[in-house]
Amino acid sequence: MNIFLYDNTFEGLLSVVFEAFRMKLKADLIAGRADFQSSLLYTPFEVVTDIEKAERVWQGLLKRSDKKAGEMVYHCFLSEMDGIEMLVYQFLKLVFESNYNVSINYREESVLKMKQIQRKVLREAHRMLMFVRFQKTNDNIFFAPIEPNYDVIPLIGRHFKNRFRDQVWIIYDTKRDYGIYYDLKTVEEIKLTLENISKASGKINASLLEEKEETYQILWKSYFDAINIKERKNLKVQMQFMPKRFWHYLPEKNN
Repeated sequence: MNIFLYDNTFEGLLSVVFEAFRMKLKADLIAGRADFQSSLLYTPFEVVTDIEKAERVWQGLLKRSDKKAGEMVYHCFLSEMDGIEMLVYQFLKLVFESNYNVSINYREESVLKMKQIQRKVLREAHRMLMFVRFQKTNDNIFFAPIEPNYDVIPLIGRHFKNRFRDQVWIIYDTKRDYGIYYDLKTVEEIKLTLENISKASGKINASLLEEKEETYQILWKSYFDAINIKERKNLKVQMQFMPKRFWHYLPEKNN
């Protein structure tokens, strides 16, 4: 059984694909080092991430298919679903062993699964654009906590940079414990200590908030309540557009 271990990065996964092809071995399992339980029966291949090798796989994918296929591979990786590494590997293996662009051949099981997963990831990223709520701190930084099902932070930075280019902001994934920071020039990945932030509600410690921030939140909630016609309230429809798992980070839904 050929087992390949990597560092859970996208470049690491592409490095695994490169090594599997170089060694002419069919991968039976690809897993992150931290997730793999060692066994006396199998000796895994531990692959060190190599940016050059990863780039060769990436360019090979784009050459044999197209940019959309590359995006699909990356989006699927961000899903973090169980077994996603093997699905990506099977798709890339199909790409490199075919003499046509297989990324649009949905009769292939791996292609169809990849497309379905990509749609889920992109839908989640789109929801973040709607459900992000910023809180202004006393040092003029707008902070927004999120907790998406998939790792969509890499997909939303450009949108918020373009939309709020005149504000310093942080969007932080509390589930994965990392986020992005915009300083009016560039967007950078960061990691914070969340001592002053409630993971349950996403609220920043009141002592760190800008003086009028709590007032703004109360006004926003009052506006939401005012336009919410009780006689026409339909929780089922509301949750279709605003899933309940997002509510704890939305000031308009906090009691």
